[in-house]
Amino acid sequence: MDKQSALREYFGYTAFREGQDQLIDAILAGRDVFGIMPTGGGKSLCYQIPALLLSGITFVISPLISLMQDQVKALEEAGISAAYINSALTSSQMRTAFSRIRGGQYKIIYIAPERLMMDGFLALANDMEISLIAVDEAHCISSWGQDFRPSYLKIVDFIKNLRKRPVVAAFTATATDVVRGDVERILELQNPLRVITGFDRPNLRYEVLSPSRKNDELMRILRAHPDESGIIYCATRKKVETVCDLLCAYDFPATRYHAGLSEEERRRNQEDFVYDRKPVMVATNAFGMGIDKSNVRYVLHYNMPQSLEAYYQEAGRAGRDGEASDCVLLYSSGDVRTARFLIENGEQNEALMPMEQEQIRKMELKRLSIMIGYCKTEKCLRGYILDYFGQEHPPLCGNCSNCTEQFEIRDFTREAQMILSCVKRIKSKLGYYVGAALVIRVLRGSKDRRIAQLHLDEITTYGMMRNTARSDIHAYIDALMAQGYLVVEAQHQSLRDTEKAREILFGGQKVEIRVRSTEQPKEKKSSRKESTQSSDLFEQLRILRAQIAKQRGIAAYMVFSDATLHDMARKKPKTDSEMLDVKGVGEFKLKRYGELFLQKIAEFK
Repeated sequence: MDKQSALREYFGYTAFREGQDQLIDAILAGRDVFGIMPTGGGKSLCYQIPALLLSGITFVISPLISLMQDQVKALEEAGISAAYINSALTSSQMRTAFSRIRGGQYKIIYIAPERLMMDGFLALANDMEISLIAVDEAHCISSWGQDFRPSYLKIVDFIKNLRKRPVVAAFTATATDVVRGDVERILELQNPLRVITGFDRPNLRYEVLSPSRKNDELMRILRAHPDESGIIYCATRKKVETVCDLLCAYDFPATRYHAGLSEEERRRNQEDFVYDRKPVMVATNAFGMGIDKSNVRYVLHYNMPQSLEAYYQEAGRAGRDGEASDCVLLYSSGDVRTARFLIENGEQNEALMPMEQEQIRKMELKRLSIMIGYCKTEKCLRGYILDYFGQEHPPLCGNCSNCTEQFEIRDFTREAQMILSCVKRIKSKLGYYVGAALVIRVLRGSKDRRIAQLHLDEITTYGMMRNTARSDIHAYIDALMAQGYLVVEAQHQSLRDTEKAREILFGGQKVEIRVRSTEQPKEKKSSRKESTQSSDLFEQLRILRAQIAKQRGIAAYMVFSDATLHDMARKKPKTDSEMLDVKGVGEFKLKRYGELFLQKIAEFK
């Protein structure tokens, strides 16, 4: 069997995606590789196909138990024998797994990094022919990455203790230049083939909103996605509980996930989500890396993440099957304060020296500043993300809110003069600058006790914008910051005017702000065009898939992905050979499910 035959027979595809064949060829030729490919870009095939073709066994090192379990089940559904080694196994199950590994029953073994050096496993590994070690989520090995895991450093020791070094393949979806260098250096990759296929996910629509009432916007978005699977990320455990309770009160099928829950409840809630019993998951960033669920149609961030890498990875859990999906971020100034608090008060990594910890803290604050920039930019949102990862792109993507929404340009010179004057007068009165929240309270004439104590109700700008909404003043301040007239000092988070502010106050400079038009927006075009008939058939096939998944005790997407069902509904195959022309239908799944789906299609017609 060759790579093309394996792709067709086991995975149901006729052609490789960009970069896959290069990486597979290099691995088969005995060369180390480093693949940086977007979520949903097909990283797993780059080690799964070589695993089938190489003579020995393949170890896949993965960070989370759920990811291993899902991938093993998906491989078994494709007719590939695989297993996993992690803390979820009992002692008896572990002994059985070791026995079967020695008996050559598996081609692919998923293993958690902390299990590599446990008693007996290294000896077992040295008794076997290991052809390939694949390191998934390889950015976790870098302390400069957004998800450093010290357990990943055990991978290096494990490889060094093997009698014969196998090919080593590293894969990740997010890695800056610094992190890429760390991965190659720490893993000691030998002359690796580096393949970067890009960071763009054309099927994802990005949107940033700054609603005055987040819960109202949340409800609107969920009602726009009835019966669809989605993830809602919150910054804190408390907010997860609040949002989940709200959704349940309105009869949305929601569940929750955060580190404060018991291991049993996290497992149960995760399974409810994966198996579509509760298709809406409300979670902290503790949830998601190990989720291989392909039919997530939207990811909504109730709070702003701490970095663009984190946002890209979390938002990227939408649309893994390539179908059109939404990534929405609800931004507020309070999110910035929460993010800074979490950075300043986060857990310290005991493996690092105090000086290194301080460097990482500064790096995290810099990442936060870049994330804030994403929320405030008036340019293409996709372009902002691709600029960060160093990928060229057209100026407009046509599939983000900044490219598709209608905007108006408004002159806000008078409001800008009031804000800048207030900042200067507060500094003159107190001898120091204060934060944006206090500036806004002064401008709106707040009766707050602190304002009276500081005598800020005595300055001439007090109450000057009392009839202006707080959210509008925030928007004006954001615009002044984006245009370089105001800055936030890092140490005390105080708002300071720049030398450039003189141009507005004394130089007659006019300033403008870009705001969403009050006109009725044009109807958004779907990136997935379907006839009514195809859409109706898709729903029938989806019902059949759900019935099969329930009978087999697996997730629905493990039977066939949404993308496969859409292709099936469009092509309406009548025979086995026509069914094999559907994307994602391989020989094994044809034998297992083909007759049932062909019958449903025939009944529909």
